[in-house]
Amino acid sequence: MRIGLIDVDGHNFPNLALMKISAYHKRQGDCVEWADIGKYARTYVSKIFTFSPDYSFGLGTYGEVTKGGTGYDITAKLPADIEAINAPDYSIYPKYNFSIQFYSRGCIRNCPFCVFRQKEGMIHPVEPMDLNPNGKYIEVLDNNFFANPEWMGAVQHLITQQQPINLHGVDVRIMNEEQAYWLNKLRICGSIHIAWDNPAEDILPHIVDMIKYIKPYKITCYVLIGFNSTIEQDYERVIKLKELGVMPFVQPYRDFQNTRIPNQYEKDFASWANKRERLKAFDFKDFRPRKGFKCSEYFKVGL
Repeated sequence: MRIGLIDVDGHNFPNLALMKISAYHKRQGDCVEWADIGKYARTYVSKIFTFSPDYSFGLGTYGEVTKGGTGYDITAKLPADIEAINAPDYSIYPKYNFSIQFYSRGCIRNCPFCVFRQKEGMIHPVEPMDLNPNGKYIEVLDNNFFANPEWMGAVQHLITQQQPINLHGVDVRIMNEEQAYWLNKLRICGSIHIAWDNPAEDILPHIVDMIKYIKPYKITCYVLIGFNSTIEQDYERVIKLKELGVMPFVQPYRDFQNTRIPNQYEKDFASWANKRERLKAFDFKDFRPRKGFKCSEYFKVGL
């Protein structure tokens, strides 16, 4: 059979579901390719983000079309025999020189702005996958790495891979000294990603404890704005992170239904905070993103 694949979000990051689907069908002897003009017995369409414009089908004959991914249906799951694939087909994304890895799925938290708990349930360990044969480093995409009851096994497995790690999903609120010690043993490339989503929750003492073991320049902290915070609270979080030497990354809130669009203040604040040279060079209140406008005005009128 000729199998077509469509990555609705674009090719900015490998789509794990499509890589598993491709590996499965190639094992069956099928021909798998990115769907274009042609005739396909079956076409798989994957969409991760609700804000991605839907795919406009072209002139091809797509056969049986299966749509999946969080962008279409948060409850959608791969068939069990495809989900069980442990060697994703990296050949369909040849330009990426890294591996995708999970040691757990789900999360211990149920934050109102996040869908992971609803989609994946309570945190549970999963078997690691085979690495990209051409990979130079590993993207570890666990939602909450150290909440995994088998986190030590995950750390030991990563050490044996002897590749640099880009670690997402570190919940600094639950990190203890033992975890920070082992985190420092990993070959980190890029940043360790933590988050400060709730301005009412003071995570600074936890970050201070973390940087006893981890150099602050190795840490990026996601800062959620536009959900439950004021301008002053947004500004205060970023400034405190800057003072600690931790790089903030501001993320304006977008709801799952994609009905909320970030406003101009949120775009300006992210434009300032997420550009390291701007963050270091001048204060947000002195930022002039447009002719005749200075961001100090936001503090006078509010939102």
